[in-house]
Amino acid sequence: AMAAVVAAAAAAAVRARILQVSSKVKSSSAWYSTSSFSSSVPAVKLFIDGKFVESKSDKWIEIHNPATNEVIGRVPQATKAEMDAAIASCKRAFPAWADTSVLSRQQVLLRYQQLIKENLKEIAKLITLEQGKTLADAEGDVFRGLQVVEHACSVTSLMMGETMPSITKDMDLYSYRLPLGVCAGIAPFNFPAMIPLWMFPMAMVCGNTFLMKPSERVPGATMLLAKLLQDSGAPDGTLNIIHGQHEGNCPSAYGYLIWLPKNQGV
Repeated sequence: AMAAVVAAAAAAAVRARILQVSSKVKSSSAWYSTSSFSSSVPAVKLFIDGKFVESKSDKWIEIHNPATNEVIGRVPQATKAEMDAAIASCKRAFPAWADTSVLSRQQVLLRYQQLIKENLKEIAKLITLEQGKTLADAEGDVFRGLQVVEHACSVTSLMMGETMPSITKDMDLYSYRLPLGVCAGIAPFNFPAMIPLWMFPMAMVCGNTFLMKPSERVPGATMLLAKLLQDSGAPDGTLNIIHGQHEGNCPSAYGYLIWLPKNQGV
């Protein structure tokens, strides 16, 4: 009975968030800060437990405008404590999010795809500034990611299981699609919006929580996408974002997608 009460409260909280969403992006000061440096070059924040927070790292990576080679920002090399805090936030948020009805999760994604459409040009401008694509190419980058978000809105059909009666004598087969737990993604620099949008929206609409690490060279689009997801009603902790460089070479240009099992002590 207590579990049912907790699940009902979580679902009600999600519905309340959906009703409070905004269609306008607020100032980029939400995810950029100048207080970490004496110069006017902004520092990119982390996104942990529903808050844009300044990193306590002493290691920073410069973001260059490829058209001018001008330093336009700095990205923190997230500390181990900050990464652990992001993972812990994902783990805390998972049970309630997994128990939230698929219809409520779908409502968040329906709102999200609308906010991406309304702010597509703003996302594209950040891509052009940090990655160097023409505005037309940058808009295409966002649009291709948007297509995956729109596909994720079909979750009510995608999550359906199967029933196969009498596959052999006295045997019926039933299959269910259930959330896995905490997922993580490492995105490359070449498609700053498209590839992150391949990752966290689909994982989250299926009831998982997500730890995202965008490329340290082009973090702006992902940070704006996180703000839009928050404005869409996603509960705190369902998406967390850290920054920095990862060890090893990517086997492909499309990044990593990782599942962290529920019982994994990381």
